[in-house]
Amino acid sequence: MRTEPNITSAPLHLVPRMKQQGYAQPYVQRRRQWLEQKTGCRLTHIGAYSIPSDEMRGNIENPVGAAQMPLGVAGPLLIKGTNAQGVFYVPLATTEGALVRSYERGMVALTRAGGVTTRVYTDENRVSPVFLFESIERAHEFAITLPGQFEAIRAEAESTTRHGKLQRIECHAVGREVIVNFCYFTGDAHGMNMIVKATDHACKWIMDHCDALHYYVFSGFSSEKRASGSLLAGGKGKKVAAGALLPREIVKSYLHVTPEDLLKMRQHTMLGHLQANAIGYNGQFANSLAAIFIACGQDVANIVNSAVGITNFELDQDGDLYASVTLPSLTVATVGGGTALGTSRECLEILGCAGSGKAGKFAEIICAALLAGELSMGAAIASGEFVAAHETYGRNRPKLSAL
Repeated sequence: MRTEPNITSAPLHLVPRMKQQGYAQPYVQRRRQWLEQKTGCRLTHIGAYSIPSDEMRGNIENPVGAAQMPLGVAGPLLIKGTNAQGVFYVPLATTEGALVRSYERGMVALTRAGGVTTRVYTDENRVSPVFLFESIERAHEFAITLPGQFEAIRAEAESTTRHGKLQRIECHAVGREVIVNFCYFTGDAHGMNMIVKATDHACKWIMDHCDALHYYVFSGFSSEKRASGSLLAGGKGKKVAAGALLPREIVKSYLHVTPEDLLKMRQHTMLGHLQANAIGYNGQFANSLAAIFIACGQDVANIVNSAVGITNFELDQDGDLYASVTLPSLTVATVGGGTALGTSRECLEILGCAGSGKAGKFAEIICAALLAGELSMGAAIASGEFVAAHETYGRNRPKLSAL
């Protein structure tokens, strides 16, 4: 028989009236000790952390410590971007053996080939509320007249923030409902909480000046932390591309395949993507994104939208390989969220990307790193080395205790 938890057994530092003090070290320790008593688990590693617990406020509730993840570094990676220029060593937090080695192989090949060119095309984030009307006629009138009130709407939205800048609004009618796409520039922050607040404030003003019956601040159209076909067009974060020309001999020496081998592999695996109804085409975007996001204090759930993109391999007239990746909706930040916490700050500093004015640079580094991973994984599949590489580097075989 299921029994309800005894709320009165919760420790004092979990009671709401104590929450303002709940981040001080003694309260975190008491909470952890209480959890040890409740579960019978010894939380030695969870309790061994270097982040001042007071600095966790705003990032976590009911803190008991911190999780730890192995951290490796891959490089050298030579980048020739608008924002990122020079040689970089990329921190990767992961428990997947062979991942760091795979990315490093691709990075070395790219660097030997002369480096990666990177560019950022667009930089924005969006919130997409939906307004409900009693008829198609009312919805249509709203959709065609709302853009004419843009300046007033922008003033309302931007009155809630010093950093978010409303760039435009787009109306998408669905029956007698209208989705309004609010597109913002958010600087070096992810800024989702900021622009949701701004959008909600603007929506209240819109409701006072139209005959909508109701609105919901989220419609699902923005694809926040969800994969969708609309992400390929961009508008959810930074659209960034990375490309490099790799001479045939570099491809053969470092990747153990020919350019033609990679093109054949791409052709046949593209069919699998089409059969699976995949959004975009790539080998392992999520691998690098997860490892860099965890290392650098990003909102890890944004991997879902950021991993939508396209990898391309081409053969030039001299028989050399041109490889590129395009990330239409990469959502990253160098300020706010978890970017200033402990190891996250240090990993951003490794890249020279900590603080204001660095988000574009960070996006270019990530895109270049993903290109390295696509080359290495593609070559491993084309050459038949994939399984052997994981057997060599990726097997954490547990030790068998004596019977």
